[in-house]
Amino acid sequence: MMHKQVLTFIASLVILSSSAQTTLLEKKLDDLSNRLIATNEVVGMNVLLMKDGNVLYNKAFGYADVSTKQPLQTDHIFRIASQTKAITSLAALMLWEEGKFLLDDPISKYIPAFKNPKVLDQFNPADSSYTTVPAQREITIRDLFRHTSGIAYPVFSGNRIINAVYAKAGIGTGIGSKGILKDQMLLLAKQPLFHQPGASFTYGLNDDVLGYLIEIWSGMSLDTFLQSRIFEPLGMRDTYFHLPQSKAKRLVGLSVKDKDGTFSEVSAPIYEGNDPAYPLADGIYRSGGAGLVSTTADYAKFLSLFLTKGYVGNKRVIGSKTLALLLTNQLPDEIKRPAGLQFGLGVALVTDLNKYLQSPSIGSFYWGGIFNTHYWVDQQQHLIGLVYTQQYDAYSEDIGHLFKNVIYASLDD
Repeated sequence: MMHKQVLTFIASLVILSSSAQTTLLEKKLDDLSNRLIATNEVVGMNVLLMKDGNVLYNKAFGYADVSTKQPLQTDHIFRIASQTKAITSLAALMLWEEGKFLLDDPISKYIPAFKNPKVLDQFNPADSSYTTVPAQREITIRDLFRHTSGIAYPVFSGNRIINAVYAKAGIGTGIGSKGILKDQMLLLAKQPLFHQPGASFTYGLNDDVLGYLIEIWSGMSLDTFLQSRIFEPLGMRDTYFHLPQSKAKRLVGLSVKDKDGTFSEVSAPIYEGNDPAYPLADGIYRSGGAGLVSTTADYAKFLSLFLTKGYVGNKRVIGSKTLALLLTNQLPDEIKRPAGLQFGLGVALVTDLNKYLQSPSIGSFYWGGIFNTHYWVDQQQHLIGLVYTQQYDAYSEDIGHLFKNVIYASLDD
């Protein structure tokens, strides 16, 4: 009897300790979020933290729209931009599981326009003309997943040559870009690569090409495939390329910080001249690299697949070994990349080589979106974190790191 009482007492202490830990963490997250709002770092912010499949923290701060002062709610819908990439990568791997392709297949096997790619050699800034040399090998599908194709991004690259070449050709960012996916990708296939395939990590329109390949392999439009194979099985009811008008009021406004340090609504065109309200517009191509909108709750459902080994309840959505491959580093030492970057098939990884840069455990993965949205999944801690803001021309990993540091300092081993 005494032994049973001791065990009961210890169990009660564990519950009390866990409760106290959660309360302390909640206060720290509240304090950080409120400080970021008060110091005008962000207009509004949603923070969602899940552990062991349970919601540990889910709060909204500030405004959904800086002009109307509409309070932000936890079900507001955000432009998630490059967070689209992980979804597109997983969708493509579903088709890999079905034997539709091999990772080291040349993409020209499925899109002949990419046959015999050329690499930029000399560039003339006077008229944006250039010369090329033949690529030493074809672009592979693995290159698309890991951004080693030599395909870059217009506007975001920070490279005047890349921007000039793409601007002259009419290549868009995929964020509100008009057109049809197939046409845009065939136009992209005519452009030079900016380095030899496999030589370097260059963040670019690779997932847009992957999205078009999904259409070819599946025989469905990209949005239909994602809806039927991922969104519906996971119960993701607020994730779209084209947001229905019935949900338009839940779309978070895009804000920009003025020179005097105050925020205002973005009303002018963004990036290559696109409408900030592009999620509601017609005629926008379905960008597998940047096109989706979503909520923190919806995206958490997607990320949960990685903690349930690909299952939703008793239904298998994707294989656990496929997920393990997705989370395996795909950048050998000889490939140039940003300092500390380890990258799988569509996501950045925390490994023993770059753990010194990150709070999350080895085996975690993460990424974000250009409008300052952030996510990570820690498999050791069974933890999912999302921090969403909606800022134009202000992306920084710092806000994600601030929250990670607070969270991990509050978690027991």
